[in-house]
Amino acid sequence: MTDLIPVAPEPVDAPILMGTTVILDSEAKFLDRDLLAGGAPWRLLHLPGGSRSVAERWIGGGVVGAGEERFARTLVQQGLLHPLYHGDVNIDDIDVIIPVRDDVASLRSLLAQLVGFHVTVIDDGSTHSGLVSECAGQFSVELIRLEENRGPSGARNAGFLATSRALLWFIDVDVLVDNAADVLGRLGAQFADPLLGAIAPRVCGGAGSTMRDDFERRFGPLDMGPRGGLVIPGGPIGYVPSACLLVRRSAFGDGYDEMMRVGEDVDLVWRLSDQGWLVRYVCDVVVVHRARGTWRDWWNQRVSYGASSSDLAQRYGTRVAPLRTDTWTLLAWLSVLASRPAIGARIIRVARRTLRERLTSNTDDPDHVSSEVVTKGILRAGGPLARAVVRTFGPLVILAALHPRLRRKALIVFLLGTAWRWRRTEFHASDVPLAMADDLAYSVGVGRGAWRNKSLKALTPHIVKSSLSVRALLGLNSSERSN
Repeated sequence: MTDLIPVAPEPVDAPILMGTTVILDSEAKFLDRDLLAGGAPWRLLHLPGGSRSVAERWIGGGVVGAGEERFARTLVQQGLLHPLYHGDVNIDDIDVIIPVRDDVASLRSLLAQLVGFHVTVIDDGSTHSGLVSECAGQFSVELIRLEENRGPSGARNAGFLATSRALLWFIDVDVLVDNAADVLGRLGAQFADPLLGAIAPRVCGGAGSTMRDDFERRFGPLDMGPRGGLVIPGGPIGYVPSACLLVRRSAFGDGYDEMMRVGEDVDLVWRLSDQGWLVRYVCDVVVVHRARGTWRDWWNQRVSYGASSSDLAQRYGTRVAPLRTDTWTLLAWLSVLASRPAIGARIIRVARRTLRERLTSNTDDPDHVSSEVVTKGILRAGGPLARAVVRTFGPLVILAALHPRLRRKALIVFLLGTAWRWRRTEFHASDVPLAMADDLAYSVGVGRGAWRNKSLKALTPHIVKSSLSVRALLGLNSSERSN
Protein backbone atom coordinates (compact mmCIF):
# COMPACT_ATOMS: atom_id res chain seq x y z
CA MET A 1 0.00 0.00 0.00
CA THR A 2 2.97 2.36 0.45
CA ASP A 3 3.11 3.17 -3.26
CA LEU A 4 -0.47 4.46 -3.08
CA ILE A 5 0.70 7.43 -1.02
CA PRO A 6 2.53 10.05 -3.14
CA VAL A 7 6.08 10.95 -2.17
CA ALA A 8 6.48 14.17 -0.18
CA PRO A 9 8.66 17.04 -1.43
CA GLU A 10 12.35 16.74 -0.57
CA PRO A 11 13.25 18.55 2.69
CA VAL A 12 16.17 20.26 0.94
CA ASP A 13 13.65 21.89 -1.40
CA ALA A 14 11.43 23.12 1.44
CA PRO A 15 13.49 25.07 4.00
CA ILE A 16 11.64 26.70 6.88
CA LEU A 17 11.06 30.23 5.62
CA MET A 18 12.77 33.19 7.22
CA GLY A 19 10.45 34.86 9.71
CA THR A 20 8.68 31.63 10.69
CA THR A 21 8.13 31.24 14.43
CA VAL A 22 9.67 28.03 15.76
CA ILE A 23 10.12 26.46 19.18
CA LEU A 24 12.70 23.92 20.34
CA ASP A 25 11.16 20.67 21.54
CA SER A 26 10.56 20.72 25.30
CA GLU A 27 12.39 17.40 25.69
CA ALA A 28 15.48 18.53 23.78
CA LYS A 29 18.53 18.96 26.00
CA PHE A 30 22.04 20.34 25.47
CA LEU A 31 24.50 17.85 26.94
CA ASP A 32 27.73 19.61 25.96
CA ARG A 33 28.95 22.55 23.92
CA ASP A 34 27.87 21.04 20.59
CA LEU A 35 25.67 18.06 21.53
CA LEU A 36 21.88 18.22 21.45
CA ALA A 37 19.89 15.21 22.65
CA GLY A 38 16.24 14.43 21.90
CA GLY A 39 14.05 14.22 18.85
CA ALA A 40 11.91 11.50 17.33
CA PRO A 41 13.39 8.97 17.39
CA TRP A 42 15.82 10.00 20.16
CA ARG A 43 19.29 10.91 18.94
CA LEU A 44 22.50 12.66 19.95
CA LEU A 45 23.07 15.40 17.40
CA HIS A 46 26.35 17.27 16.89
CA LEU A 47 25.72 20.93 16.09
CA PRO A 48 28.44 22.41 13.87
CA GLY A 49 29.89 25.89 14.15
CA GLY A 50 27.66 28.41 15.87
CA SER A 51 24.52 26.32 15.46
CA ARG A 52 24.09 25.90 19.22
CA SER A 53 23.55 29.62 19.76
CA VAL A 54 20.90 29.57 17.04
CA ALA A 55 19.14 26.57 18.59
CA GLU A 56 19.31 28.14 22.05
CA ARG A 57 17.58 31.24 20.69
CA TRP A 58 14.63 29.03 19.77
CA ILE A 59 14.10 27.71 23.31
CA GLY A 60 10.64 28.88 24.34
CA GLY A 61 10.01 30.22 20.85
CA GLY A 62 11.91 32.33 18.35
CA VAL A 63 12.06 33.37 14.71
CA VAL A 64 14.04 31.81 11.87
CA GLY A 65 16.57 34.35 10.69
CA ALA A 66 18.40 34.80 7.41
CA GLY A 67 20.71 31.89 6.65
CA GLU A 68 19.00 29.65 9.24
CA GLU A 69 16.30 28.24 6.99
CA ARG A 70 17.96 24.91 6.13
CA PHE A 71 19.23 24.35 9.67
CA ALA A 72 15.68 24.87 10.95
CA ARG A 73 14.37 22.34 8.43
CA THR A 74 16.97 19.79 9.58
CA LEU A 75 15.85 20.11 13.21
CA VAL A 76 12.18 20.00 12.21
CA GLN A 77 12.66 16.76 10.28
CA GLN A 78 14.31 15.20 13.34
CA GLY A 79 11.57 16.22 15.74
CA LEU A 80 13.80 18.65 17.62
CA LEU A 81 12.09 21.82 16.42
CA HIS A 82 8.46 22.69 15.77
CA PRO A 83 7.27 25.44 13.40
CA LEU A 84 4.33 27.47 14.70
CA TYR A 85 2.28 28.90 11.89
CA HIS A 86 -0.50 31.40 12.48
CA GLY A 87 -3.16 32.76 10.20
CA ASP A 88 -6.75 32.36 9.14
CA VAL A 89 -7.84 29.11 7.55
CA ASN A 90 -10.39 29.35 4.75
CA ILE A 91 -13.34 27.06 5.45
CA ASP A 92 -13.81 26.79 1.70
CA ASP A 93 -10.55 24.80 1.60
CA ILE A 94 -11.87 22.13 4.00
CA ASP A 95 -14.09 19.11 3.44
CA VAL A 96 -15.41 17.61 6.69
CA ILE A 97 -16.13 13.88 6.35
CA ILE A 98 -18.22 12.07 8.97
CA PRO A 99 -18.89 8.31 8.75
CA VAL A 100 -21.99 7.17 10.63
CA ARG A 101 -23.95 3.99 11.13
CA ASP A 102 -27.31 4.51 12.86
CA ASP A 103 -25.97 6.77 15.65
CA VAL A 104 -28.29 9.63 14.78
CA ALA A 105 -28.15 11.27 18.22
CA SER A 106 -24.36 11.65 18.04
CA LEU A 107 -24.59 12.80 14.43
CA ARG A 108 -27.06 15.53 15.33
CA SER A 109 -24.84 16.71 18.18
CA LEU A 110 -21.74 16.82 15.97
CA LEU A 111 -23.44 18.56 13.04
CA ALA A 112 -24.67 21.26 15.40
CA GLN A 113 -21.02 22.04 16.15
CA LEU A 114 -20.12 22.20 12.44
CA VAL A 115 -22.65 24.68 11.14
CA GLY A 116 -21.07 26.70 8.33
CA PHE A 117 -18.59 23.99 7.34
CA HIS A 118 -18.68 21.94 4.14
CA VAL A 119 -19.77 18.61 5.62
CA THR A 120 -20.27 15.27 3.89
CA VAL A 121 -21.95 12.53 5.91
CA ILE A 122 -21.30 8.93 4.86
CA ASP A 123 -24.15 6.63 5.86
CA ASP A 124 -22.23 3.37 6.20
CA GLY A 125 -25.05 0.89 5.71
CA SER A 126 -27.35 2.14 8.47
CA THR A 127 -30.35 0.02 9.36
CA HIS A 128 -32.45 3.16 9.79
CA SER A 129 -31.12 5.14 6.86
CA GLY A 130 -34.19 7.35 6.79
CA LEU A 131 -33.33 8.82 10.18
CA VAL A 132 -29.77 9.55 9.05
CA SER A 133 -31.10 11.20 5.88
CA GLU A 134 -33.56 13.29 7.87
CA CYS A 135 -30.79 14.48 10.23
CA ALA A 136 -28.51 15.39 7.32
CA GLY A 137 -31.33 17.30 5.70
CA GLN A 138 -31.99 19.29 8.86
CA PHE A 139 -28.45 20.64 8.75
CA SER A 140 -28.30 20.94 4.94
CA VAL A 141 -25.17 18.79 4.57
CA GLU A 142 -24.22 16.40 1.80
CA LEU A 143 -25.18 12.74 2.32
CA ILE A 144 -23.74 9.66 0.67
CA ARG A 145 -25.52 6.38 1.27
CA LEU A 146 -23.54 3.11 1.19
CA GLU A 147 -25.91 0.18 0.80
CA GLU A 148 -23.50 -2.21 2.53
CA ASN A 149 -21.38 -1.46 5.56
CA ARG A 150 -17.78 -0.93 4.46
CA GLY A 151 -16.28 0.00 7.82
CA PRO A 152 -14.45 3.21 8.78
CA SER A 153 -11.86 2.91 6.01
CA GLY A 154 -14.37 2.40 3.22
CA ALA A 155 -16.68 5.13 4.49
CA ARG A 156 -13.89 7.69 4.77
CA ASN A 157 -12.59 6.79 1.32
CA ALA A 158 -16.07 7.26 -0.10
CA GLY A 159 -16.13 10.74 1.41
CA PHE A 160 -12.72 11.49 -0.04
CA LEU A 161 -13.81 10.46 -3.54
CA ALA A 162 -17.00 12.53 -3.33
CA THR A 163 -15.22 15.77 -2.37
CA SER A 164 -12.52 17.97 -3.87
CA ARG A 165 -11.20 20.57 -1.40
CA ALA A 166 -7.51 20.82 -0.47
CA LEU A 167 -7.84 19.55 3.12
CA LEU A 168 -9.79 16.58 4.44
CA TRP A 169 -11.07 16.72 8.01
CA PHE A 170 -12.11 13.26 9.17
CA ILE A 171 -14.24 13.33 12.33
CA ASP A 172 -15.86 10.28 13.92
CA VAL A 173 -19.50 10.67 14.81
CA ASP A 174 -18.88 10.07 18.53
CA VAL A 175 -16.42 12.97 18.81
CA LEU A 176 -17.33 16.28 20.44
CA VAL A 177 -15.66 19.39 18.98
CA ASP A 178 -16.41 22.21 21.39
CA ASN A 179 -15.21 25.03 19.12
CA ALA A 180 -14.75 23.70 15.61
CA ALA A 181 -13.55 27.00 14.15
CA ASP A 182 -10.82 27.29 16.79
CA VAL A 183 -9.72 23.67 16.38
CA LEU A 184 -9.56 24.05 12.61
CA GLY A 185 -7.72 27.36 12.83
CA ARG A 186 -5.01 26.03 15.13
CA LEU A 187 -4.52 22.81 13.20
CA GLY A 188 -5.11 23.99 9.66
CA ALA A 189 -2.61 26.86 9.87
CA GLN A 190 0.20 24.30 10.24
CA PHE A 191 -0.29 23.21 6.62
CA ALA A 192 1.78 26.26 5.70
CA ASP A 193 4.57 23.69 6.02
CA PRO A 194 4.57 22.01 2.57
CA LEU A 195 5.86 18.75 4.08
CA LEU A 196 3.01 18.39 6.57
CA GLY A 197 0.76 15.53 5.46
CA ALA A 198 -1.56 15.23 8.45
CA ILE A 199 -2.18 16.69 11.89
CA ALA A 200 -4.27 15.60 14.85
CA PRO A 201 -5.42 17.14 18.14
CA ARG A 202 -5.47 15.38 21.48
CA VAL A 203 -8.52 13.09 21.70
CA CYS A 204 -9.50 12.81 25.34
CA GLY A 205 -12.04 10.27 26.52
CA GLY A 206 -15.17 10.68 28.56
CA ALA A 207 -18.21 12.86 28.19
CA GLY A 208 -20.37 11.61 31.04
CA SER A 209 -20.51 10.91 34.77
CA THR A 210 -20.10 7.13 35.00
CA MET A 211 -17.04 5.32 36.40
CA ARG A 212 -16.26 4.29 32.83
CA ASP A 213 -16.34 7.93 31.69
CA ASP A 214 -14.06 8.98 34.55
CA PHE A 215 -11.53 6.33 33.57
CA GLU A 216 -11.72 7.35 29.91
CA ARG A 217 -10.97 10.97 30.81
CA ARG A 218 -7.65 9.89 32.29
CA PHE A 219 -6.82 6.88 30.12
CA GLY A 220 -8.81 7.16 26.90
CA PRO A 221 -7.57 4.66 24.30
CA LEU A 222 -7.24 7.41 21.68
CA ASP A 223 -5.45 9.85 23.98
CA MET A 224 -1.82 10.14 22.91
CA GLY A 225 -0.84 12.04 26.04
CA PRO A 226 0.24 15.50 27.17
CA ARG A 227 3.31 15.82 24.99
CA GLY A 228 2.94 16.97 21.39
CA GLY A 229 5.39 16.62 18.55
CA LEU A 230 6.29 14.73 15.42
CA VAL A 231 4.61 11.37 14.87
CA ILE A 232 7.22 8.74 14.00
CA PRO A 233 6.84 4.93 13.92
CA GLY A 234 8.67 3.67 16.99
CA GLY A 235 9.01 7.19 18.42
CA PRO A 236 7.49 8.68 21.59
CA ILE A 237 4.35 9.41 19.56
CA GLY A 238 4.03 6.37 17.32
CA TYR A 239 0.71 7.18 15.64
CA VAL A 240 -2.42 9.31 15.94
CA PRO A 241 -6.03 8.11 15.64
CA SER A 242 -8.37 9.03 12.82
CA ALA A 243 -11.15 10.04 15.20
CA CYS A 244 -10.22 13.65 14.44
CA LEU A 245 -7.59 13.94 11.72
CA LEU A 246 -6.83 16.70 9.25
CA VAL A 247 -5.10 15.46 6.06
CA ARG A 248 -3.65 17.15 3.00
CA ARG A 249 -5.57 15.81 0.01
CA SER A 250 -2.49 15.73 -2.21
CA ALA A 251 -0.79 13.43 0.33
CA PHE A 252 -3.78 11.14 0.84
CA GLY A 253 -3.23 9.07 -2.30
CA ASP A 254 -5.73 6.21 -2.44
CA GLY A 255 -6.48 6.66 1.23
CA TYR A 256 -7.20 4.10 3.89
CA ASP A 257 -6.70 0.40 3.39
CA GLU A 258 -10.25 -0.92 3.23
CA MET A 259 -9.08 -4.40 4.20
CA MET A 260 -8.43 -3.03 7.70
CA ARG A 261 -11.44 -2.25 9.88
CA VAL A 262 -9.29 -1.61 12.96
CA GLY A 263 -5.77 -0.20 12.95
CA GLU A 264 -6.40 1.57 9.66
CA ASP A 265 -5.36 4.90 11.18
CA VAL A 266 -1.99 3.52 12.27
CA ASP A 267 -1.48 2.11 8.79
CA LEU A 268 -2.29 5.42 7.09
CA VAL A 269 -0.03 7.46 9.36
CA TRP A 270 2.88 5.08 8.88
CA ARG A 271 2.48 5.07 5.11
CA LEU A 272 2.48 8.87 5.11
CA SER A 273 5.65 8.87 7.20
CA ASP A 274 7.32 6.28 4.98
CA GLN A 275 6.75 8.52 1.98
CA GLY A 276 8.39 11.51 3.64
CA TRP A 277 5.31 13.37 4.89
CA LEU A 278 5.35 14.84 8.37
CA VAL A 279 2.52 13.96 10.74
CA ARG A 280 2.03 16.12 13.83
CA TYR A 281 0.24 15.69 17.13
CA VAL A 282 -0.90 18.89 18.87
CA CYS A 283 -1.65 18.10 22.50
CA ASP A 284 -2.94 21.55 23.48
CA VAL A 285 -5.82 21.32 20.99
CA VAL A 286 -8.37 18.98 22.58
CA VAL A 287 -11.52 17.23 21.42
CA VAL A 288 -13.56 14.65 23.33
CA HIS A 289 -14.37 11.07 22.34
CA ARG A 290 -17.33 9.40 24.01
CA ALA A 291 -16.72 6.19 25.95
CA ARG A 292 -18.48 3.06 24.78
CA GLY A 293 -22.04 2.87 26.09
CA THR A 294 -21.87 -0.58 27.70
CA TRP A 295 -19.23 -2.66 29.46
CA ARG A 296 -19.45 -5.25 26.70
CA ASP A 297 -18.77 -2.64 24.02
CA TRP A 298 -15.96 -1.17 26.13
CA TRP A 299 -14.31 -4.58 26.48
CA ASN A 300 -14.76 -5.45 22.80
CA GLN A 301 -13.21 -2.12 21.77
CA ARG A 302 -10.04 -2.91 23.72
CA VAL A 303 -9.89 -6.46 22.39
CA SER A 304 -10.23 -5.22 18.81
CA TYR A 305 -7.38 -2.75 19.31
CA GLY A 306 -5.16 -5.57 20.55
CA ALA A 307 -6.17 -7.85 17.69
CA SER A 308 -5.29 -5.17 15.13
CA SER A 309 -1.64 -5.34 16.21
CA SER A 310 -1.34 -8.75 14.56
CA ASP A 311 -2.72 -7.42 11.27
CA LEU A 312 -0.28 -4.51 11.41
CA ALA A 313 2.60 -6.85 12.23
CA GLN A 314 2.01 -8.77 9.02
CA ARG A 315 2.84 -5.59 7.13
CA TYR A 316 5.25 -3.74 9.40
CA GLY A 317 7.05 -6.48 11.30
CA THR A 318 9.16 -5.23 14.20
CA ARG A 319 7.45 -1.82 14.23
CA VAL A 320 4.60 -3.51 16.09
CA ALA A 321 6.83 -5.44 18.48
CA PRO A 322 5.35 -5.39 22.00
CA LEU A 323 8.76 -4.82 23.54
CA ARG A 324 11.58 -2.77 22.01
CA THR A 325 14.95 -2.43 23.70
CA ASP A 326 18.64 -3.12 23.28
CA THR A 327 20.38 -6.22 24.57
CA TRP A 328 22.25 -4.71 27.50
CA THR A 329 19.39 -2.56 28.79
CA LEU A 330 17.24 -5.67 28.92
CA LEU A 331 19.96 -7.69 30.64
CA ALA A 332 20.59 -4.92 33.15
CA TRP A 333 16.97 -4.96 34.27
CA LEU A 334 16.74 -8.75 34.21
CA SER A 335 19.76 -8.84 36.51
CA VAL A 336 17.88 -6.64 38.98
CA LEU A 337 14.88 -8.98 38.86
CA ALA A 338 17.22 -11.93 39.38
CA SER A 339 18.64 -10.24 42.49
CA ARG A 340 21.99 -9.77 40.76
CA PRO A 341 22.18 -5.96 40.56
CA ALA A 342 25.98 -6.10 40.34
CA ILE A 343 25.61 -7.39 36.78
CA GLY A 344 23.45 -4.40 35.85
CA ALA A 345 25.89 -2.03 37.52
CA ARG A 346 28.71 -3.63 35.54
CA ILE A 347 26.82 -3.15 32.28
CA ILE A 348 26.21 0.53 33.06
CA ARG A 349 29.83 1.11 34.10
CA VAL A 350 31.34 -0.47 30.98
CA ALA A 351 28.80 1.17 28.65
CA ARG A 352 29.61 4.57 30.17
CA ARG A 353 33.34 3.98 29.76
CA THR A 354 32.90 2.90 26.14
CA LEU A 355 30.87 5.97 25.25
CA ARG A 356 33.20 8.27 27.17
CA GLU A 357 36.19 7.05 25.16
CA ARG A 358 34.35 7.80 21.91
CA LEU A 359 33.45 11.30 23.07
CA THR A 360 36.73 12.41 24.60
CA SER A 361 37.98 14.40 21.60
CA ASN A 362 34.62 16.03 20.83
CA THR A 363 33.23 17.09 24.21
CA ASP A 364 34.22 19.23 27.18
CA ASP A 365 32.68 16.88 29.75
CA PRO A 366 32.46 13.29 28.44
CA ASP A 367 31.63 11.98 31.94
CA HIS A 368 28.48 14.09 32.09
CA VAL A 369 27.42 13.12 28.57
CA SER A 370 27.98 9.40 29.14
CA SER A 371 26.05 9.57 32.42
CA GLU A 372 23.09 11.31 30.77
CA VAL A 373 23.02 8.96 27.79
CA VAL A 374 23.84 5.62 29.40
CA THR A 375 22.99 5.70 33.10
CA LYS A 376 19.82 7.73 32.90
CA GLY A 377 18.84 6.03 29.64
CA ILE A 378 18.96 2.55 31.16
CA LEU A 379 17.27 3.66 34.38
CA ARG A 380 14.47 5.43 32.48
CA ALA A 381 13.83 2.28 30.45
CA GLY A 382 12.59 0.28 33.46
CA GLY A 383 9.06 1.69 33.63
CA PRO A 384 8.31 1.49 29.89
CA LEU A 385 9.68 -2.07 29.75
CA ALA A 386 7.44 -3.20 32.60
CA ARG A 387 4.49 -1.36 31.03
CA ALA A 388 5.06 -3.10 27.68
CA VAL A 389 5.23 -6.52 29.35
CA VAL A 390 2.02 -6.00 31.34
CA ARG A 391 0.18 -4.48 28.39
CA THR A 392 0.79 -7.44 26.08
CA PHE A 393 1.71 -10.35 28.34
CA GLY A 394 -0.38 -9.52 31.41
CA PRO A 395 -2.06 -12.96 31.68
CA LEU A 396 1.34 -14.68 31.56
CA VAL A 397 2.67 -12.37 34.29
CA ILE A 398 -0.34 -13.26 36.45
CA LEU A 399 0.25 -16.97 35.85
CA ALA A 400 3.91 -16.54 36.76
CA ALA A 401 2.82 -14.95 40.04
CA LEU A 402 1.19 -18.27 40.99
CA HIS A 403 4.58 -19.98 41.00
CA PRO A 404 6.32 -19.68 44.41
CA ARG A 405 9.77 -19.04 42.93
CA LEU A 406 8.53 -16.48 40.37
CA ARG A 407 5.88 -14.77 42.49
CA ARG A 408 7.91 -11.85 43.82
CA LYS A 409 9.49 -11.04 40.45
CA ALA A 410 6.19 -11.31 38.60
CA LEU A 411 4.43 -9.07 41.11
CA ILE A 412 7.18 -6.45 40.85
CA VAL A 413 6.80 -6.35 37.06
CA PHE A 414 3.00 -6.33 37.29
CA LEU A 415 2.87 -3.55 39.87
CA LEU A 416 5.44 -1.37 38.10
CA GLY A 417 3.85 -1.93 34.68
CA THR A 418 0.38 -1.13 35.98
CA ALA A 419 1.43 1.83 38.14
CA TRP A 420 3.33 3.37 35.19
CA ARG A 421 -0.03 4.59 33.88
CA TRP A 422 -0.20 7.15 36.70
CA ARG A 423 3.20 8.75 36.11
CA ARG A 424 1.57 11.82 34.58
CA THR A 425 -1.86 11.89 36.14
CA GLU A 426 -3.52 11.87 39.54
CA PHE A 427 -4.08 8.46 41.10
CA HIS A 428 -7.68 7.31 41.65
CA ALA A 429 -8.27 3.99 43.37
CA SER A 430 -11.37 3.40 41.24
CA ASP A 431 -9.14 3.34 38.15
CA VAL A 432 -7.22 0.25 39.27
CA PRO A 433 -9.76 -2.47 38.32
CA LEU A 434 -10.50 -0.76 35.00
CA ALA A 435 -6.80 -0.37 34.25
CA MET A 436 -6.29 -4.08 34.85
CA ALA A 437 -9.31 -4.94 32.72
CA ASP A 438 -8.07 -2.59 30.00
CA ASP A 439 -4.69 -4.33 29.85
CA LEU A 440 -6.27 -7.77 30.02
CA ALA A 441 -8.64 -7.03 27.14
CA TYR A 442 -5.81 -5.69 25.00
CA SER A 443 -3.60 -8.72 25.66
CA VAL A 444 -6.51 -11.05 24.90
CA GLY A 445 -6.91 -9.20 21.60
CA VAL A 446 -3.23 -9.55 20.76
CA GLY A 447 -3.44 -13.29 21.39
CA ARG A 448 -6.64 -13.59 19.38
CA GLY A 449 -5.09 -11.73 16.44
CA ALA A 450 -1.99 -13.91 16.57
CA TRP A 451 -4.17 -17.04 16.52
CA ARG A 452 -6.27 -15.73 13.63
CA ASN A 453 -3.22 -14.87 11.52
CA LYS A 454 -1.24 -17.92 12.63
CA SER A 455 1.66 -15.58 13.38
CA LEU A 456 3.63 -14.61 16.50
CA LYS A 457 5.01 -11.39 15.02
CA ALA A 458 2.86 -9.19 17.27
CA LEU A 459 4.06 -11.15 20.31
CA THR A 460 7.77 -11.19 19.45
CA PRO A 461 9.99 -8.63 21.25
CA HIS A 462 12.43 -6.63 19.14
CA ILE A 463 15.84 -6.74 20.80
CA VAL A 464 18.29 -4.38 19.11
CA LYS A 465 21.95 -5.33 19.03
CA SER A 466 24.01 -3.03 21.21
CA SER A 467 27.33 -1.46 20.24
CA LEU A 468 28.72 -2.70 23.57
CA SER A 469 30.63 -5.94 22.96
CA VAL A 470 30.75 -8.99 25.20
CA ARG A 471 34.56 -8.64 25.27
CA ALA A 472 34.24 -5.14 26.70
CA LEU A 473 31.74 -6.33 29.29
CA LEU A 474 34.05 -9.14 30.39
CA GLY A 475 37.02 -6.80 30.56
CA LEU A 476 38.91 -8.43 27.71
CA ASN A 477 39.54 -5.24 25.73
CA SER A 478 42.88 -3.55 26.23
CA SER A 479 41.20 -0.30 27.27
CA GLU A 480 39.30 -2.19 29.96
CA ARG A 481 42.40 -3.96 31.29
CA SER A 482 44.31 -0.70 31.52
CA ASN A 483 41.70 0.89 33.86
